[in-house]
Amino acid sequence: MAQPIPIHKHSPLKASCHQCSLSNLCLPLAIEENELDRLEDIVQQGRIFNRGEHIFDQSTPFRSCFAVKSGSVKTSIITESGEEQVTGFFMPGELVGLDSMSSSTYACTAKALERTSVCEFPVEKLEDLTGKLPELQHHMYHLMSQEIQNGHQLAMLLSKNTAEERIAALLLSLSSRFQRRRLSPTNFSLPMARNDIANFLGLAVETVSRVFTRFQNQGLIRARGREVELLDVEALQLVTRDSARQGC
Repeated sequence: MAQPIPIHKHSPLKASCHQCSLSNLCLPLAIEENELDRLEDIVQQGRIFNRGEHIFDQSTPFRSCFAVKSGSVKTSIITESGEEQVTGFFMPGELVGLDSMSSSTYACTAKALERTSVCEFPVEKLEDLTGKLPELQHHMYHLMSQEIQNGHQLAMLLSKNTAEERIAALLLSLSSRFQRRRLSPTNFSLPMARNDIANFLGLAVETVSRVFTRFQNQGLIRARGREVELLDVEALQLVTRDSARQGC
């Protein structure tokens, strides 16, 4: 289990948060400069986890939320039968651990999918600060609301009838998230392996591979390893549209 790293008061946080290109994603836009200084005082910036290392573990004491600064993170739970169930993927600018805010323990395990840098927000200090900074409190409510919406989207994703619908929906979700980071929404590298995609979507790995091949043959995508290019976004949207109407 990853051990908490002490927060050093004289760490180079101020420059990092003020200049971070992701600050508009994980921090409220309306926060004043002096308020940002107060937030920086409680954050442990730039913790590094190598691929496969755990950021936190399911059922251990909930102490912090984490903003992904670089790299990517997978969350999962261990079911009653002892099997791993992937529950989400997090990319730079996204916060991990918000689903544990109402609990004394972590609801899942978070693991680095690659060399990953995170900023740690100790929950006790964060709760105290949000009580003093209304804009920050509102932003945290917004992020938790997004977490709930993501849960609803996952439920809809897993309820889709076909493997094609599930994989198309995942690719479109990743596309929109890359676009929010001002990166290409049509050319990107998948942060997760095919077996993680299969686990997340409730499919066999062989099925995931067949659908990727089918999408390529149909001219919807171009894929080589984890590198993906979306060639026909509208066609991918059509794949999911009928099932979305049925879900309504």
